[in-house]
Amino acid sequence: MTALLEVRNLTLDYATGRGSFRALEDVSLSVEAGEVLGLVGESGSGKTSLAMAVMGHLAGNARLTAGSIRLGGAELTALGPAAMRATLGRRIGMVFQNPSTSLNPTLTLGRQITEVLERHRGLSGREAWKEAVAWLERVELRHAEALMRRYPHEVSGGEKQRVVIATAFAPHPEIVLFDEPTTALDVITGARILELFHKLRAETGVAGLYISHDLGLVARVAENVAVMRGGRIVETGRATHLFAHPTHDYTRRLVDAVPRPHRRLVDDNPGSAELLRAEAIGVSYARRRLFRASPAGGGIDGVSFAIGEGEILGLVGESGSGKSTVARALTGLVRATGSLRLDGVPVTRMRHDYRRAVQIVFQHPDSSLNPRHRVRDILARPLRLYGGSLAQIPTLLRNVNLPADYASRWPHQLSGGEKQRVAIARAFAARPRLVICDEITASLDVSVQASTIELLLQLRRQHGTAYLFITHDLNLIRQIAHRLIVMREGRLVDRLDVKALGSGREHPYTRALMAASPLPVGEETGP
Repeated sequence: MTALLEVRNLTLDYATGRGSFRALEDVSLSVEAGEVLGLVGESGSGKTSLAMAVMGHLAGNARLTAGSIRLGGAELTALGPAAMRATLGRRIGMVFQNPSTSLNPTLTLGRQITEVLERHRGLSGREAWKEAVAWLERVELRHAEALMRRYPHEVSGGEKQRVVIATAFAPHPEIVLFDEPTTALDVITGARILELFHKLRAETGVAGLYISHDLGLVARVAENVAVMRGGRIVETGRATHLFAHPTHDYTRRLVDAVPRPHRRLVDDNPGSAELLRAEAIGVSYARRRLFRASPAGGGIDGVSFAIGEGEILGLVGESGSGKSTVARALTGLVRATGSLRLDGVPVTRMRHDYRRAVQIVFQHPDSSLNPRHRVRDILARPLRLYGGSLAQIPTLLRNVNLPADYASRWPHQLSGGEKQRVAIARAFAARPRLVICDEITASLDVSVQASTIELLLQLRRQHGTAYLFITHDLNLIRQIAHRLIVMREGRLVDRLDVKALGSGREHPYTRALMAASPLPVGEETGP
């Protein structure tokens, strides 16, 4: 039987200023009609290059030097631009990682769906509008008629991704490619998106190629899995068997790096003296609300908690719950009401000693590192501000497991994990007592995430640093935190010892977060 999608012996090169770079090497895989194949691997492994090759969206410097891509027996690499455009959308759908960049900000959501329906299904404007509304309702979006007239910036990330999914499914494709579709979403929204995909798959019988570095999610959605490393497929098999019994060393390392709640990486709660106390912290944002107003006018309301010396406190919740607003309030990046105490002493303003004691590492190092500064300049600023010496720069880099000669590099010359290590080194240049980690592993591969966590714990052992670790990954927080606080819609709804999770004493919302978190690979029931 001929596979629906068949890639055979595909080799892909990119022409660069330093010569040819091989992105794919003799790659072969197939997806049967109605099947979902998971494609996993670290950043740079070639996953997205393979998807772009299937879609015919390769960059101008890309060259397919060998192999074939066949869809239902038709050779896609032989199609001209017009024929390929006709195939895309009509026979192949695509859901990208970030819905904010895959939707056109200048067009209404409705126009972006009707355009696809008019082009690929030949519907009239009125027919396309009616069908688009039906699809928005089918992907479980409320007030579909109103949403049709809105622009992407007027809806949430989860709503955007549902619109993207509706656009991909509306032309009735034979296969949909998913490129990290939930990475930019919180755990509950991501779980809902997966539930939606299961529902649409059952209704339409569509096949899927699901690309992700999140092995837990892949195990929930795919029957079979292919593992990529360095542009090659190194292992394939049934998802449940491969993740439970990996044979390739690389696959074993990926599986071992997945956070497992019962594998604790820290000592018990240190029970030390109180370092920082936040009382009734409130932040208001003056902005027009499209729907029901959240607490404190769209910010946070009456949030109180304490962090002890050397303690790791986890802060979890959905996107928009106020987690990052808390981080910015503690560091003075937003104006807040309430009070702070450091070592029991009221913080009447963000004094120099407080700013030194409380540092922050942001989620996206691409936006928090100045692209016009070399690494040495990025690290030099906090050293000058807080009385350090520029001679410490090589030591700071070595402490985050980077070579000293990285000081001369620019941010664009570093990988995502390396950039985050520079951001961590910058925070520790101030010799802080508390570091706020705001979703710093959310966009990292599972193995890079594991090495980043290991680094943070190593620095804690060396310096006695406390962490406020903000994340939506409950599996990770159960490994590394002592206590947990949970936020929802701007309010703190739960606080408990991490070891008490699963005891039944949690707030119902906390239990909902736990239920939405994927089980560690090897512990799933499988699709």
